[in-house]
Amino acid sequence: MLAEIAKRCEAVEECYEFMLAYAAQGLPSDQGSKSGGQVREFLHRAVKALTGLAETCAMAVKEEGLEPVDKYLAFFAVLDRDARDSLAAIELVLAQPSISSQLIDNLNASIHLRALLTDLFLVDEILQKQHKPAGQMVTGEGE
Repeated sequence: MLAEIAKRCEAVEECYEFMLAYAAQGLPSDQGSKSGGQVREFLHRAVKALTGLAETCAMAVKEEGLEPVDKYLAFFAVLDRDARDSLAAIELVLAQPSISSQLIDNLNASIHLRALLTDLFLVDEILQKQHKPAGQMVTGEGE
C-alpha cells in the first residue's frame, strides 16, 4: 500500500515538473507539438493518481498500524480537500479544446495545486520513513 501511495505522489510530481517545462515553451496550443500531445497524458495520470488518494492513505495507516491514527486521519482530510480542489482545476483545463502554455502556467500557479504538492511531499516523506526497516539509517541521518 505504501508503494502505491509513493507511485501516486510520483505521478503528480512528474506532471507538475512536465507542466513547468510546458509552460516555458510559450505554445499557443497543445496541437502540433510532441509536448502538446503529452500534456494531456500527464494531466490524466495526475487525475488518476489523485482520485481516492486520501482514502488509500487512510487504509495504509490502518494496515501499517501507524499511530496516532487520529493525527494521520485529520491530515488526510486536508489532503482530500486539496486533492479535490486540484482535481477540479486540472479537469477544467482538460475540458478546454486547446491547452496553451499560458493556461498551464496559470494552473501551476494555482494555490490549490501548490498546497497539494506540499501535502504530497509531507505524506511521501513521512510514509517513506515509516517504511524503512528498523535500524536502517535514512540518507542524511547521522552524517
